[in-house]
Amino acid sequence: MRKVLTILFTFLLVAVASAQTIKELEEQRKNALKRLETTSKVLSETKKTQQTSLNKLNIINKSISQRTSLINTINKEINALAREISKLNTETKKLERELEAYKEDYAHMVREAYINRGVYSKMLFLLSAESFDQSYRRLRYMQEFTAYRKRQIEKIEETRQEIAKKTTQLTRHQQTQEAVKKQKNAEQQKLLVDKKKENTAYANLKRKEKTLQADLKKQQKIADDLNRKIEALIAEEVSKAEKKRKKTGEASPDDTQDTGVYALTKEEQLISGNFAANAGRLPWPVERGFISGKFGIQPHPTLKYVTTNNKGIYIQTTAKTNARAVFEGIVTQRFSVPGSNNGVIIQHGQYRTVYANLTTIYVRVGEKVSAKQRIGQIYTDAENDNKTELFFQIWKERTILNPELWIAK
Repeated sequence: MRKVLTILFTFLLVAVASAQTIKELEEQRKNALKRLETTSKVLSETKKTQQTSLNKLNIINKSISQRTSLINTINKEINALAREISKLNTETKKLERELEAYKEDYAHMVREAYINRGVYSKMLFLLSAESFDQSYRRLRYMQEFTAYRKRQIEKIEETRQEIAKKTTQLTRHQQTQEAVKKQKNAEQQKLLVDKKKENTAYANLKRKEKTLQADLKKQQKIADDLNRKIEALIAEEVSKAEKKRKKTGEASPDDTQDTGVYALTKEEQLISGNFAANAGRLPWPVERGFISGKFGIQPHPTLKYVTTNNKGIYIQTTAKTNARAVFEGIVTQRFSVPGSNNGVIIQHGQYRTVYANLTTIYVRVGEKVSAKQRIGQIYTDAENDNKTELFFQIWKERTILNPELWIAK
């Protein structure tokens, strides 16, 4: 008996999880489609030439990755819908059997009532009792019989409504399943096209290795100059803050021992705590885009044994997109680096966020900003496939962090 109950309980849990999964997967599918739309728009903004570029290859690779993920999500949704359809079919058949049983029971009662339909029969049934007690019990029986008939009518109507509800749900799920299957087929065809483009782009770029190596060397120098500038600015800010705390006597020996962490004001402590508490949930520094360069040591897309060491993440987006603050804070720096345009540093207590490769900047040093506030427009490189890419960093004091672990998935 216990085993049977365990199986039934497990079945109910799966059924509930399945219903939740359909809604969650539908939302995931819609979000995946939005990401693909952004990637497609970014690709459409590249220069309309037959010449293959590393940027185009990267965008195509991202499109393939996103589309593959979308197809996997669609497969999960189709399976979840199939389970729900099967469950609804089973429940509907069970309700139909119950409805037939209620109808038969009611028909039997109607026949009995028809046989004993006269007022005289009812009166005779009561008066023929051998005692007052028996007569009362017969009266109660007649009343309960009438109430039972009424309940049976209500049960029949409720069951009919429940069957209609299940049938509507079943039809809706079947229609959704059919639509999702069609979408899956369309995405699979697009994936094949993307893979052909990838193979062609890769082959073309392999023939231009010397050019790619020269470009990489140039880009690496720009990145190194930018990283040195940012590191120096942040180190200077931290040092000034430490000296200020020591001078005013706000820092205790433990505050600076080994770690180099300086004492924070109460407001800074609060902001730091809130910032840390939002790890993995911070909004993106752009409204829509994709990570085109991951944090840390990354392999080159076409050059063998060649890697790049990214000190932040690169987020590619559409032209005329604004960078936005990921959390409330104070603007501490506006700076520029040749080849990397302009940048902004925002302090969030112990933490700092960096936004580089901007053209117009909308904020001033010392200004308080809120989460998602626009801070500047991202530069679009007309000489590099109209590439619009933000360089984004997160620091804790003098330690650089992986931004992917902090922004929302």
